[in-house]
Amino acid sequence: PSDSDNGLLLVQMSATTTKPTPISLAQHSYFNLKGHNSGSDVLNHHLYLNASHYTSVDASLIPTGNLVPTEGTPFHFPESGVRIGEHIAEVEGGFDHNFVLDQSVKRELDSRLKVGSTPLHLAAVLEDRESGRKVELSTSAPGVQFYSGNFLDGSITSAQSSKDGATYNKHGGLCLETQGFPNAVNQSTFPSNVLKPGEAYSHTMVYKFA
Repeated sequence: PSDSDNGLLLVQMSATTTKPTPISLAQHSYFNLKGHNSGSDVLNHHLYLNASHYTSVDASLIPTGNLVPTEGTPFHFPESGVRIGEHIAEVEGGFDHNFVLDQSVKRELDSRLKVGSTPLHLAAVLEDRESGRKVELSTSAPGVQFYSGNFLDGSITSAQSSKDGATYNKHGGLCLETQGFPNAVNQSTFPSNVLKPGEAYSHTMVYKFA
């Protein structure tokens, strides 16, 4: 459901199970606030991630179980916002990492959007300062995966259902996927993502567009 008057879009995911099951559903939408067919990449977008740590990864981008402080690294995206292209060359292959959200930064939403009893916290704010477009993402999940479109290579064409026949090149869009921590099933220090019979999985995301 949405509240177009206030620029809000609500996404809710739920699940139950009959056997213990690892589960972490995510939304893999791409964003380019200049326009999907603008021909521009997202490297001049500014990003704030509400996270002081990220989960380090191995050579295959699998989290190792370590939580690493972002400050003083290319993974630091403070509230003032950082241009995505500013430090991307310092990250081999580009950004494709899970960030540990600060759940103390709560978000109150319009009561017309039903989000249940799960409290929401801020995940990210993305801005294109040239156009003035902005999207703020809140969630009930503990992490957010920031993917900078590293593997977009122009191969998706109108024949493969690209929107309006647009071509999407490297960094032509980015993803902000709120989620449980990847590889949590193998890392005892991560919040568990195993759902047991009788439990209900719930994951809420709210986008606020301006």
